[in-house]
Amino acid sequence: MHGDAQRKSDAESDRYVPVNKGNYSLDTPEREAEFDRRRGAGHMEAYLENRRQWHALPQSLEFPEFPLLVDIELSSVCNLKCPMCYTITSAFKEKVNARLMDFGLFRRIVDEIGGKVFAIRLSLRGEPTMHPRFLDCVRYAKEKGILEVSSLTNGSKLRNPEFCRQLVESGIDWLTVSADGVGRTYEKIRGPIKFDEIREGLASLVRARREAGSEKPAIKVQGIWPAMEKDPDSYYQAYSPVSDLVAFNPLVDYMREIPEDILAYEEDFACPMIFQRLVIAADGKAMMCANDEENDHPVGDANEQGIAEIWNGQKLRSYRETHLEKDGFRKIDICRRCYLPRRTREEHHTVAGRPLIVRNYVNRRDFATSIDGIQEKEQP
Repeated sequence: MHGDAQRKSDAESDRYVPVNKGNYSLDTPEREAEFDRRRGAGHMEAYLENRRQWHALPQSLEFPEFPLLVDIELSSVCNLKCPMCYTITSAFKEKVNARLMDFGLFRRIVDEIGGKVFAIRLSLRGEPTMHPRFLDCVRYAKEKGILEVSSLTNGSKLRNPEFCRQLVESGIDWLTVSADGVGRTYEKIRGPIKFDEIREGLASLVRARREAGSEKPAIKVQGIWPAMEKDPDSYYQAYSPVSDLVAFNPLVDYMREIPEDILAYEEDFACPMIFQRLVIAADGKAMMCANDEENDHPVGDANEQGIAEIWNGQKLRSYRETHLEKDGFRKIDICRRCYLPRRTREEHHTVAGRPLIVRNYVNRRDFATSIDGIQEKEQP
């Protein structure tokens, strides 16, 4: 582990280091445990140690020789135009050269980190299953000793039962499917995919897993809270039978609609991400973190550098040092706009008869995308 006496001294203070902030379960403790069991099946001891480090290292302000997770963005291109997504904005389109990752670059990255990095995630800003070699990437990573391979998808490809079968056979460990709302709400946001299609696609994946006699992939469904808050019971009832875990996210200000002078922050924030994970964009550029959606703060280039070199390099180290300062995040523009240091307020709801606490961002609701106001999408 890297770190020094000053870091450890700082870690003893009451810093706010929000690990996994913004990702909340809508589910029961029993199903959460079953999801974890499936996710770690086949390498449970390593999985539990990775989970321990995932939470502990940011708190101690230390980082390992290699990241715990490497996000490898197979695609910065998407086949949907969801109204709350930054990829539809002119700023994103002007700044980001949306593309698919070169398979040779992917292999070079995996060749270096195989057996050294526990997990990779094959997604970030676009839809990864648009990459024609998505399944090859999963297989290659598993062959090279990556214990956990995961991805986030809009689920459009799950409408093909043969893809579901091949996905199970590829050995992918964990799949998160974004599904915002049910019925017409889902179709307003996620069209042209139909609500019945996404549920059947998920059911097809569950069947393929059962027929293969496999524990994997662990299947998580998640959506934004505003798309389900009028009836969270219906959301849970719709997706729990075709998944292992149902979750939700408060709506994040990815569209940068909120004036900076009214942003409210938690006290003494330090970012956990820069101690946990490294992000490689589809063009090979290393991003400061997963929330630098326009790649304004590159820290290296995987076309020319190795993962270890970037992870331990001066650029990323300098950002870590800045975050060690009290309110140091305020010195970095993208960090000031990030949801991680943002103050939240608790709202109390119920789902399936169970109490549910929703932590929405202060001042966010006034600027939230109005689900009711989204225009119906034309169907092809």
